[in-house]
Amino acid sequence: MKTRSIKPALRTSRVTYAIRDIVVLAEKVARQGQEMLYLNIGDPNLFDFRTPAHIIEATCRAMRENQNGYAPSSGVPEARDAIAREAKKKGIASIRDVFVTTGATEAIDICFAALADRGENLLIPSPGYPTYSAILNKFEVEPRDYVLDEGNRWQPSLEDIEKKIDRKTRGIVLINPNNPTGALCDEETVRGIVRLALRHSLVIFSDEIYDRLILDGGKYVSPAALDRDVPVVTLSGLSKNFLAPGFRVGWAVISGDEKVLRDYIEGVNKLLRARLCANHPEQWAIRPALEGDLSHLEKTNAKLSRRRDLTVEMLNAIPGISCVKPEGAFYAYPRLEIPISDDAFVRRLIEECGVVTVPGTGFGQAKGTKHFRVVFLPPEDVLEKAYRKIADFCSRLTA
Repeated sequence: MKTRSIKPALRTSRVTYAIRDIVVLAEKVARQGQEMLYLNIGDPNLFDFRTPAHIIEATCRAMRENQNGYAPSSGVPEARDAIAREAKKKGIASIRDVFVTTGATEAIDICFAALADRGENLLIPSPGYPTYSAILNKFEVEPRDYVLDEGNRWQPSLEDIEKKIDRKTRGIVLINPNNPTGALCDEETVRGIVRLALRHSLVIFSDEIYDRLILDGGKYVSPAALDRDVPVVTLSGLSKNFLAPGFRVGWAVISGDEKVLRDYIEGVNKLLRARLCANHPEQWAIRPALEGDLSHLEKTNAKLSRRRDLTVEMLNAIPGISCVKPEGAFYAYPRLEIPISDDAFVRRLIEECGVVTVPGTGFGQAKGTKHFRVVFLPPEDVLEKAYRKIADFCSRLTA
């Protein structure tokens, strides 16, 4: 019998995820005996950060108490109530729904699926987190980039956002602090995005997964707190602020004008019910995380501030590299001014030096510019070693 290969769906050809795709090459190089320095994945637990003990204990206690069956589709009531209380503390008044998901990524997937049809579009930041474009491409919804201005601390360009809106635009994604740049969006810009959303009847997707990792005492502003009528899906989770990415616990808060949102919320809940529920025992860690001991945040931000400062100082000292100072999260997005593409730079850096970063093509960048993303989670000695290797590599390239 003649066999025929099984071809994947065409939609898979449009899905890429540079952060993990680059690991394939890194693993190949590591097998050859090269010492590897990983600055590519934003997982605090790979380094000297630990999940707070009371969050772990809450999960263990739930498992011992047999909270191991299915949870309600929208999440455990205790967890949802804690999320709602936290949202109110941030100034979000008109909360219409709260639900728990398997990481914030699942919330993004469900909320996009419930909102946009094939041929419509959502505005996403460029540079921005590649999960957003990957999910939109899966649904055959256009991810339409809007500009973050490198010359203005990577702030979103309100002019560019408005220019990109048309009759098929359904929403605007705001990642704040931003991944990959580490930029903190100022209040004036957030207010501008709210005005545009109201004027054009758009949903704001506010990714606030890093909202407690603010490095210079900056002011964090949530768009949902600025206007009680603007439709906002506020996204967060335990992964970054609470150092528990492996728990895969995220959530979303939908707020705004109830009449405007009623049908959309029902669509979201249809999809929530169809996938049964998120991880159950880990949901019992949400209330202790949000309302318990937060002392880990001071220590975490102190570490990140030192490592950020080291990163900016050492990278800016390398001829051919410039780096805007990040104000939040744990990423930097240096610019390359050397005669090589960012893809080739990252690949050769892995092969010749064992330093793993991610090319700017995986996140988006202005035409004619080249960047790469670094994660400054590793301890200072590891970062220093990696940046010295980058400096030596650049000197060879430009010799």
